[in-house]
Parts: sequence; C-alpha cells; structure tokens
Amino acid sequence: MNKISLDRRIAQQLKALRGERGWSLDALAERSGVSRATLSRLENAEVSATASVLGKLCAAYGLTVSRLMLMVEDDFAPLIRRDAQTVWADPSVGFRRRSLSPPAQTLAGEALECELEPATHIPYEEPPRPGLEHHLLLLDGRLTVSVAERRYDLRPGDCLRYQLFGPSAFTTPKDRGARYLLFIV
Repeated sequence: MNKISLDRRIAQQLKALRGERGWSLDALAERSGVSRATLSRLENAEVSATASVLGKLCAAYGLTVSRLMLMVEDDFAPLIRRDAQTVWADPSVGFRRRSLSPPAQTLAGEALECELEPATHIPYEEPPRPGLEHHLLLLDGRLTVSVAERRYDLRPGDCLRYQLFGPSAFTTPKDRGARYLLFIV
C-alpha cells in the first residue's frame, strides 16, 4: 500500500468515524483539541495526519492509532510478509511505524516496529483507551518514555511494560534516535 492511498484511506475512515457518531467538525474539534480547519483538511485528504493529531483524534474516538490503521487495512490474513507490512511516517516529527501484526479488526493484540529520529518529542495528552497495556522493547538507540508522572530512560535491550491512564510522551536525545518494538494489548 503506498503512502498516498494510505493517507486517503485514513481520511475516509476519520470522516466515517465522525459521521457514525453524528458529530460536527466543531464538536470533534472541541473533543479532540484539533482545529476545525485541520480536521476538514484531514478528512478531505488535503494534508497528511501527524502522529500527534492522530493520537488526539483516536483519543476522542476511544481507539488506538493502531486500531485506526487496522480499520484502513484489507481483510485478515494470518501471515503478512515484511514487504507487505504497512509503514506510516510522520516526517514532521521524525517518526516512522511499521505494523508487524497482520491486520485484523477482530483481534486485539498488535506488534509495531517504530523508529524515532534524534531530538524527537511526541506527546500524547491522553490514552486512546484508559488502561491500554504496552510492552516496549528498545532495540537500538536511547529513548525516554514518560507515563503519567514517571520517566523511564531506556537503553537497548530494556523492556518497559505499562498501562496508560493519563498523558505520555516519547523523547529521544539530540544526538541519538531510537528503534523499538511496541506490543499493544
């Protein structure tokens, strides 16, 4: 799936989610903290969504970003080859994610491979679903993960297991990026 078609599918799904709830653009802007103008441009595929904006929208809808991505994927197949795995990038903040798990709307667990460039900071104001469980395994680089009021400085091989109930953030130092696996349950 190329980036253009993925952005278009995301736009269509975002519009459908808003329509299912009967929300106006103004109502969604109020619930998500994303401007009405940005929402309109996203839904019309005039711009690509950033990781931060997708996080805010998914929180408003009660979905994980990965669940949204599954909604724009094709039907379930138990095996997905690396060259067929969906890759989504937000170059504005230096974030890239590969969906490792075969897409399946009916299954909950997901595995992602993520890369952050040096000097990246991605904050999330609230979780898409309270109590969402993450297992983060740092493969390479350095990464600070903030969960609610706690900070965890990770090195390669470290695994952080946590549940999301409040704000969180992912930050890399100025001189080093990070590559990690994220398992969402």
